[in-house]
Amino acid sequence: MSRTVNIALVGVGGQGILLASEVVSLAAMLSGYDVKKSEVHGMAQRGGSVMSEVRYGEKVHSPLIPYGEADFLVSFEALEAVRNADMLALGGTALINTQTIIPVTVSSGQQPWVDDLDDRIERAFQNRILIDALTAARDAGNIRTVNMVMTGALSRLMEISEGAWLQAMKEVIPSKYLEVNLRAFEAGKEAASTK
Repeated sequence: MSRTVNIALVGVGGQGILLASEVVSLAAMLSGYDVKKSEVHGMAQRGGSVMSEVRYGEKVHSPLIPYGEADFLVSFEALEAVRNADMLALGGTALINTQTIIPVTVSSGQQPWVDDLDDRIERAFQNRILIDALTAARDAGNIRTVNMVMTGALSRLMEISEGAWLQAMKEVIPSKYLEVNLRAFEAGKEAASTK
């Protein structure tokens, strides 16, 4: 592969975005690609925005994705998808968890809630896959595995082998949580394949 693949993973603190980006990065690295990753934590501990950018290819020079050049926008929370829509390239695909989490700025009264979120998502993303990752994670055995549901969905769209994904998860996820995360990953693959 001569071109660089750009993936922006976005959501709010506590959703496991950084763990997911570790799995994505390692799976690409195990597949023989040069990989660069960056993270923006913001107010992650308080439910603030979190973004991780993963780039892989034959040779990657920077971890930062230029605006409008992400091949995939993986949003762990619906409002964050809209907030980061300008990251996605024309023809790129947005994977969006339908879950909404009320941001601190809204719960504190600093900003109003967005009433037309579904309409905004429809207008912002021509190529979108909506996934009820919270329900899939609950069905897999733990609601904290939303991140692996979304990672599994992403894996359906990437040219990385199943073996690389499994090895990456085994290396990144603590063994006592591996089984439930593997179930969540499979649930995400299933959810993406039915869309």
